[in-house]
Amino acid sequence: MRMVALVFAATGTLAWAADYTGPIFDAHLHYNEEAWNGQAGPHPLSDVLARMQRNGVKAVIANSRPNAGTLTLAAAQLETRKAGVTVVPFIRLYRNRADYSSWFQDPTIFDMVQTELARGTPAGPYRGLGEFHLYESANAMGPVARKLMQLAEEKDLFVLAHVDDVAVDLLMGNTAGKGQKLRLIWAHTGIGGADPARVDELFARYPLLLGELSYRPGLTCTDASGAEKLCPPWRALLLKYPDRFMIGSDTWVNQRWLYYDELMQGYRRWLGDLPDGVARNIAWNNGALLFGLK
Repeated sequence: MRMVALVFAATGTLAWAADYTGPIFDAHLHYNEEAWNGQAGPHPLSDVLARMQRNGVKAVIANSRPNAGTLTLAAAQLETRKAGVTVVPFIRLYRNRADYSSWFQDPTIFDMVQTELARGTPAGPYRGLGEFHLYESANAMGPVARKLMQLAEEKDLFVLAHVDDVAVDLLMGNTAGKGQKLRLIWAHTGIGGADPARVDELFARYPLLLGELSYRPGLTCTDASGAEKLCPPWRALLLKYPDRFMIGSDTWVNQRWLYYDELMQGYRRWLGDLPDGVARNIAWNNGALLFGLK
């Protein structure tokens, strides 16, 4: 049996010697109203930044329902700088929960996005749109969905989309470049059925398509010793596309904040199953390079 030792990593966290111990880019983070609630919620700014800091999270893609949560993070530049965290702000398409199921055909959502883009954030301009959901693939053809994909391509904005593989094709087809210019981050990389072979097919078709790996069923397996490892098909895919994947917390409910430490430790364990350079790419480099971070 492989022997490992418990060490105190450079990030200030306890880790197994074989775990990945470098910086993390959290590419799917929400700071929704139920978490902060005007700083009176259960996870005020000091709490969430402490969770990031002790887990070696050095940057986050922040989006929230409504966008006030993201603006709160972006405005706290003294606090984020002290915690060593860079905030990359995205515009979420949801003002409230009702917007989840109608945004793609609601013209006021497009107006809201235009207003937010013009305003920007205290941390600089918005860098992307999303996360958004499409519970039915065909809704990718809604008039507002089409306009927003065209806008993202025109303004070089990233798109964080929680959709199935069929909707990826449809969203890409909504742009003038037919998916060759749209920088889409596929939240959960096909949650809902896309197997590694289908992901491979879409990555080959769309050179700017990226995969975010939270909540990804089938990603890891337990070996005979009880250790969590990458399942072989997914390990092969990560090795084939080491510059196309990222990790994220998806703090969509408060419970995810409570388990933020465990989520990041879980990533560090299976990242340790990869060559060092590949692990660092997925954990940090890919996100940092996309958004010009050191």
